[in-house]
Amino acid sequence: MKAHTRETQATMTPEKSLQFLKEGNERFQNNLRANRNLLQQVNDTEEGQFPFATILSCIDSRVSAELVFDQGLGDIFSIRIAGNFVNEDILGSMEFACKLAGTKLIVVLGHTSCGAVKGACDHARLGNLTKLIEKIEPAVEAVKEPAAADQRNSKNLDFVDRVAAKNVQLTIENIRKESPILAEMEKKNEIMIVGGMYDISTGSVTFDQ
Repeated sequence: MKAHTRETQATMTPEKSLQFLKEGNERFQNNLRANRNLLQQVNDTEEGQFPFATILSCIDSRVSAELVFDQGLGDIFSIRIAGNFVNEDILGSMEFACKLAGTKLIVVLGHTSCGAVKGACDHARLGNLTKLIEKIEPAVEAVKEPAAADQRNSKNLDFVDRVAAKNVQLTIENIRKESPILAEMEKKNEIMIVGGMYDISTGSVTFDQ
C-alpha cells in the first residue's frame, strides 16, 4: 500500500475517511495489517504529505493512533496530549491540518481507564499537571451519576470511563466554539468532527457515529 498522494487525498470524503479508520481498527483487532512497505512510504512522502484524517488522542502508551487504526506514514496527523483536550496550539494545528493540508476528518479519541481522567476525578494537584487536570474537570462535573461523593473517584472505573466519554464530547464542543474556521468547514461538509472511545482491554474503537 502506497502513501497517500494529492490525487488520492482529493478522492477522500469525510465519510470515506471515517470508514478507512473503522476498517483499520477492524484489522488491528484481528491482528492483521495492510500490506505496506514503510521504507517505500518514506520515499513516497519525501516531497510532501497528504493525510486524510487528524486524530487527537491521549499520550497513553497503549493508544497509538497509527497502530490502533493500522495507518502508515503520511496517512494521518496525530496530535497527542494527556486527556485529549484542546487548547490554542492544538486548535491551530487542527486548522493547519484541515484548511491548509487537506484532511477531511477530525477524531477526538478518548480511552478507557485514562490516567489523566482519573486524576481529574480525584482532583489531583501536582505542579504543572494541576493546570492540565483543571481542563478535564468540567467533564467530571458534567457527569451527575453517581451522586455519592465516595463513588466519584478513580476507584470507580465505570465513572472514570463515563467522564472520559463526556470529556470527548466537551472537547468537540470546544473545537466548534473556539475555531470558527473548523466550524465553518464542518457546516460546509468539507470536514467531519467525530468522537471515539478506545477500549484498552479489547483494542476496539467505538465512534459516536
